[in-house]
Amino acid sequence: MTKPDTKTDALLDELLQGCESPEEILGEHGLLKGLTKRLVERALAAELTNHLGYVPHARHLAQNGNVRNGTSVKTVETDQGPMELAVPRDRAGTFEPTVVKKRQRRLDGFDNKVLALYAHGMTTREIQNHLEELYGKEVTPTLISTITDAVLEDVRLWQSRPLETVYPILYFDCLFVKSRHEGAVKTKAVYVALGVTLTEEKELLGLWVSETEGAKFWLAVFTELKQRGVTDCFVACVDGLTGLPDALETIFPRTQVQLCIVHKVRQSLRYVVWRQRRAVARDLRAIYGASTVTEAEAALERVALTWDAHYPTISTSWRRDWTRLTVFFDYPPAIRKVIYTTNAIESLNYSLRNTLKKRGAFPTDDAILKVLYLGLQRIAKHWTAPIPEWKRALNQFAMILGDRVSTRD
Repeated sequence: MTKPDTKTDALLDELLQGCESPEEILGEHGLLKGLTKRLVERALAAELTNHLGYVPHARHLAQNGNVRNGTSVKTVETDQGPMELAVPRDRAGTFEPTVVKKRQRRLDGFDNKVLALYAHGMTTREIQNHLEELYGKEVTPTLISTITDAVLEDVRLWQSRPLETVYPILYFDCLFVKSRHEGAVKTKAVYVALGVTLTEEKELLGLWVSETEGAKFWLAVFTELKQRGVTDCFVACVDGLTGLPDALETIFPRTQVQLCIVHKVRQSLRYVVWRQRRAVARDLRAIYGASTVTEAEAALERVALTWDAHYPTISTSWRRDWTRLTVFFDYPPAIRKVIYTTNAIESLNYSLRNTLKKRGAFPTDDAILKVLYLGLQRIAKHWTAPIPEWKRALNQFAMILGDRVSTRD
């Protein structure tokens, strides 16, 4: 147990004496802001003393003749609002403070507050209004944009970072955003790739913004992943993204593509009248709940016999995609549970959509990436939960695929 610091407690009691409201401590003219100002100014003064080599009012000045030359007033943004500082100067102009650098306009902590608000989906205008309410003074939109633009370098480094060599499972999905282009508002897709490593870690591999999708687009994505170090993936779970399966199998020919069963069921029920949905869903469940692909084929035939008179597109759609809908039957139950649906990435996208729903149309693709990247940092702890029975699934992958599963500690 940490021993109480009685001297510090006594000092705090003395400082807080007479403060009767939160405003007197945390407000525009409160104790905390005043202490911060005095602390920073004392630190700047100490830096100048170290630079000149003599304390204030000393009789023996520095040998080079450089002396103190008053102060200049500088306003910086802080967590407590705008703050005026008296920054000391030297006559030779050689003093370079580090506590508050030249041309620095914000103390550490203010940027983090702005980025946190941005990560929650607030617009530049909303952040400006929020900070004005807190501090009673306007923060310009230009300053807010400058702070958030600094994130773009982090985004670029993150998007180009080296990846794992092997991902047993990859999930792909997309979400849609509004973007302005030459005055017109267009819908763009943001494609998301989530990988599961051999050590059970979920890792977001990248974000790609595009107006169109197709084999050419996906070839570029998978070529990028290969250049970043990925050499193999066992199974890719996707939601019928146009051109993705063919492109994936071109770059990673040993990868199997499993179409999401949950999405296929939702698609099948889209045009079923409400009173028959439960019955249709029950019969479809017999397909993907079967023990073998032979049993699944028999269940599909029953669906066709029962429902083709009312909804012929259901069985036609399942037959068209049958090869990629039934990949999970090649594996034991422990693996089936984690590859027949894209739910692992959908929970992530749900959180990202909550971040985006407060926003209107984005001015640029960079603005889209900034918000999503910051949102990912905020919500990461909620989507990295362990995958059920992963150790068992990995052992079964090893028995089926042999040396494709590297033996790592």
